[in-house]
Amino acid sequence: MNDTPLRLNFENNRMAALLFGPHGDNLARLGELLGVKITSRGGHLALFGPPRAQNAAASALKALYRRADNGLEVSAAEVEAAARLVLQNSDDADDDDGDSDTAALSRIDSPALRAGRRSITPRSRGQALALDALRRRHLVFLAGPAGTGKTYLAVAAAVSALESGAIERIILSRPAVEAGERLGFLPGDLHEKINPYLRPLHDALADFLPAETLARYTRLGTIEVAPLAFLRGRTLSSAYIILDEAQNTTRAQMMMFLTRLGEDSRMVVAGDLDQVDLPPSEVCGFADAWSRLGQMKELAAVRLEEGDVVRNPVIRSILRHYNVAAPSRGTRGTTTTETITAPSSSPSSSSQGTTTGTKTAAPSLSPSSSSLTKTETTTAAPSLSSSPTTTATKTAAPSLSPSPSPSSSSKIKK
Repeated sequence: MNDTPLRLNFENNRMAALLFGPHGDNLARLGELLGVKITSRGGHLALFGPPRAQNAAASALKALYRRADNGLEVSAAEVEAAARLVLQNSDDADDDDGDSDTAALSRIDSPALRAGRRSITPRSRGQALALDALRRRHLVFLAGPAGTGKTYLAVAAAVSALESGAIERIILSRPAVEAGERLGFLPGDLHEKINPYLRPLHDALADFLPAETLARYTRLGTIEVAPLAFLRGRTLSSAYIILDEAQNTTRAQMMMFLTRLGEDSRMVVAGDLDQVDLPPSEVCGFADAWSRLGQMKELAAVRLEEGDVVRNPVIRSILRHYNVAAPSRGTRGTTTTETITAPSSSPSSSSQGTTTGTKTAAPSLSPSSSSLTKTETTTAAPSLSSSPTTTATKTAAPSLSPSPSPSSSSKIKK
């Protein structure tokens, strides 16, 4: 602990009151997150703590003050975002002068984009990279755990592009795949059957647009929310196209979706490969597309991490505990496993298929590597014959990618 305080003075008392929060709650929260003690008197602050923590807190406070001065809200969420940015930056920076922290916070004081009734600023380093990619590229892949804002940022960029006249319509889609359970036959007409799967996209749109505006856009076809299967055969021009829950697409579905991109259109593919609900016999189309297309210059692939979770701090702890020992699918019968690896990525748990002739992918999401490693293993179930040895030949299910041999055989000794 440094006994010498770092002192800050904010001359505009009205802006300082917005910065400090009700009863100084923002100061208390920032001090708790960054490991400093902050005392205030009027517009004057004194920061006690290690020099590095003092500098980080000072940078965050200055950025939040500029944000308030620009007429933007300074809520608990923005305070946590400022702390998150300086903490993420401190993992990579070696200097103690606070300059790198100031660079990391350079965007929190002004909106990165305006979408409907919202002004969007990045709340983590990963979100800043994602917003940059959404501005610069016509095709963007966003992968990351739950709560990192993948869908929210994509919908915000789409609404902003629609309001600016850059595109004429928004098309939101997701595969109609249940999350593990089987819902059976759902009541109602076709719209009522698919609505539960598409409800999250409606919720995201409602966060940016008033209900009457959203209803009018939907009625006119300016905004369309459709299951993935309904996009086959269409050319989507002058549109902003978003595929959510992309980890639940097959290889064929992903290829179909990507080739819908028409003239003057933009496309975003978002998903979380830790929550794949496909049967073990299916290759994840999102992982396959990332490994095949990750080096395309027209594509921006952004990997959001656990530290980019902004939905609720508890989610980071939940993910951390689940990732300690992620369960893998059991094995039974004949298994063909296709593994996509990239040596520069952090290790992740792989999954193994469980039925005859199945294929599963356990990809690395690092776009910097284009190496593709395939491992195929065939294990036959024990023979029930009483003879001491039996020879069994199994024909693997056809792959969508070229394969040198259509079948595999193995000998089984009892």
